[in-house]
Amino acid sequence: MSLVSLPQDLPSILKSYLPTTNSDKKFVTLTYAQSIDARISKGPGIRTIISHPETKTMTHYLRYHHDGILIGSGTVLADDPGLNCKWAPDGSQEEIQEHSPRPIILDTSGKWKFTGSKMHELFLQQQGKPPIIIVDKIPNDKEEYVEYMLATRDIETGSLNWFSLTKKLREDYNINSIMIEGGAKVIKQLLLKPDLVNSLVITIGSTFLGKSGVEVSPDESVELSDINWWKGTTDTVMCARLSKR
Repeated sequence: MSLVSLPQDLPSILKSYLPTTNSDKKFVTLTYAQSIDARISKGPGIRTIISHPETKTMTHYLRYHHDGILIGSGTVLADDPGLNCKWAPDGSQEEIQEHSPRPIILDTSGKWKFTGSKMHELFLQQQGKPPIIIVDKIPNDKEEYVEYMLATRDIETGSLNWFSLTKKLREDYNINSIMIEGGAKVIKQLLLKPDLVNSLVITIGSTFLGKSGVEVSPDESVELSDINWWKGTTDTVMCARLSKR
């Protein structure tokens, strides 16, 4: 599906919330689309369209500016996303392919398969890149083209150590800037990590998904700073930073 034009006033809004070009410094952007009632889907495993086409184009604009794009296994299993980039300043396929972010799949239980996925199809068509899959155990039956990375966990709690994970992606795969799109568990964890997340870009769609929808409200209160808003045809985009706790 082709993209609609990027709204002309969006790049100036987004500029200070994006990684610096050719920088080797770590940069993490947390970005997702939600309903007015803070839901990202109608229910677990249900693919739900929230964004207007112009903010979908914005998503690809963001992808163009990041080295990697990370999602959890629940999202990849429910949506079968391509996670490639479809936007470039000159629209050339060569530049689009060059700037497609490297997919990073957080799949510690090993449920997802690259082979046969939309991501695999796009890779074979030279329209996307092969994924890095973060696992707790390297599988015996490794898939072709896939690279596997062991998850780093906190010794005391056993929870995922996001700081070590992003450091390993930088050092081992040269992925300095990471765009994290979800799902709900990932979003809720990262909303509580202002020392890790550099910018927050949230699309708020003009819809309510109801109490049975998948909510992304964090477990604790979160303060924001450096806030900027953009108003589109039906969506609003909020750019911000997480305040230090």
